[in-house]
Amino acid sequence: MDVDSGKAKRRDPGKRAVSADLPSAIVRAGAALPAGQTLEAERAARPPLAPGVKYRRILLKLSGEALMGSKGAGIDPAVLAQIADELIDVHSLGVEMALVIGGGNIFRGVAASTTGMDRASADYMGMLATLINALALQDALESRGAKTRVLSALEVQKVAEPYIRRRAIRHLEKGRLVIFGAGTGNPFFTTDTAASLRAMEIGADIVMKATRVDGVYDKDPQKFPDARLFRRLSYLDVLNRNLAVMDSTAISLCHDNKLPILVFNMTKPGNVRRVVLGEPLGTLVVEDRRESRNSSTGSPPVAEEERTHGK
Repeated sequence: MDVDSGKAKRRDPGKRAVSADLPSAIVRAGAALPAGQTLEAERAARPPLAPGVKYRRILLKLSGEALMGSKGAGIDPAVLAQIADELIDVHSLGVEMALVIGGGNIFRGVAASTTGMDRASADYMGMLATLINALALQDALESRGAKTRVLSALEVQKVAEPYIRRRAIRHLEKGRLVIFGAGTGNPFFTTDTAASLRAMEIGADIVMKATRVDGVYDKDPQKFPDARLFRRLSYLDVLNRNLAVMDSTAISLCHDNKLPILVFNMTKPGNVRRVVLGEPLGTLVVEDRRESRNSSTGSPPVAEEERTHGK
């Protein structure tokens, strides 16, 4: 009833027809069930993994310093091109790839804070540096035909999409390379922590940290010829020995969620492809570091080491 007139309110027959036909209208728009069916079909249509590939979805952590090559700072175009070629090669295996990139080649927030700059301001400047690197890598990838998206933890809508977890996963399912910029979007957190966090959010199988050495050593291999390379470590090994893998927050996140970490040398061409195919390169950080040779003796587990420098 119409409250003001006391008469029954006459309904528009057209509106009734639209309302009655609302489910089919939604179906025609592809907003209900068919959308879900389309999503499942797209997931099923994802390119199959190439034979021997060990991981379906990975998160690769790149340092900003990796982009500067032999230059003292900034971005070396030749190095950027080599990294882009290698990423596209791995992506062609059917691997879903997300990347977190640092900004140390442009600005390091921690270093600036030691000279008197406010730490939060310095960290925000560092986040902007990671975005510069992310855009440079995106350009290098797309110039080679790879579909790429940059998702930023800071709102910079003119140059990058805002980070939304579901959107990131959708991009990966559609076969796009995803680059996460601006770290976590919060000061006092490193890009290593951002890599661990994003890997868990997108359901990555592993975090791969690309470095300029062959893995994790007990001391600096560039200074000590007798440095030992660890082939396998536990999270607690890394924390207790204060090994230079990732910062303690990143390691703890991976530990709590049992997310493996692989540290390897990316300066050698083809290494990303090799580790994705399961070749035993670098150092693997996992929950249990025990080796099979200790199981029969019952001796306490030890970290697997290999002398790679000196005799």
